[in-house]
Amino acid sequence: MREVPAEKITAEVARLCIEANYYLGEDVVEGFRRALEQEESPVGKAILERLIENAEIAAKGEYPYCQDTGFAVVFVELGQDVHVVGGSLTEAIHEGVRRGYAEGYLRKSIVKDPLRRVNTGDNTPAVIWTEVVPGDQIRITVAPKGGGSENMSEVRMLKPADGLEGVKRFVLDRVSRSGGDPCPPIIVGVGIGGTFEKCAWLAKKALLRDLGVRNPDPFYAQLEVELLQEVNKLGIGPQGLGGRVTALDVHVEAYPCHIASLPVAVNIQCHAARHKSAVI
Repeated sequence: MREVPAEKITAEVARLCIEANYYLGEDVVEGFRRALEQEESPVGKAILERLIENAEIAAKGEYPYCQDTGFAVVFVELGQDVHVVGGSLTEAIHEGVRRGYAEGYLRKSIVKDPLRRVNTGDNTPAVIWTEVVPGDQIRITVAPKGGGSENMSEVRMLKPADGLEGVKRFVLDRVSRSGGDPCPPIIVGVGIGGTFEKCAWLAKKALLRDLGVRNPDPFYAQLEVELLQEVNKLGIGPQGLGGRVTALDVHVEAYPCHIASLPVAVNIQCHAARHKSAVI
């Protein structure tokens, strides 16, 4: 059994919190550049130019790319042959978020209670999703999630008879009703199947995939392409001011489900599509 000190996990999570907020992934910046080539609206083109410029300024100056530095959503792939020593995995991650948001001068956005609204002051607790996998390594991905795009997300329990066309209608309806609120160009994560909560998790996990990387199942890869084309026909455009590019990509993840159910979730990500990973 390989031993990993809790302090090492804390240090890595702190670093990932800072780097995710300062440095957009090259796949996202390249997505802006492709969108700039496709966009015809002068206003939309100007917005995309500013997004590219902002990404460069944030990276060079080591500033947060967006003022909303997000809820720290942490995905952990925990090798079954790893033993965390010197503390718990959960508290190590929370301490890493606490440290990263303080050292990186990142905005603290979390309230202790959803109704009494008192800020925790350190951006904890994180939302932690843990999967136990084969091996003796720990893969950690920190994905800061802003509130504006998260608010535009939705789960719907369709009937099995609604089928593929029902899924398409729901996705397009959700994006259409969101308009410019989630700061387009967006990335659309879609979870299909599982249960009520499983499809929501799938939709969020779908956002971690690099732009342009398709689902390995050709059926769902084709669905991603079709949905992206249909979303970009809605005319919402960059920042909701009209144009050809509403979404940079659509990612779909699927899971087996009950014969009586067809759960579908849409998790919308704004153009500040941030996530960084480390393997310990």
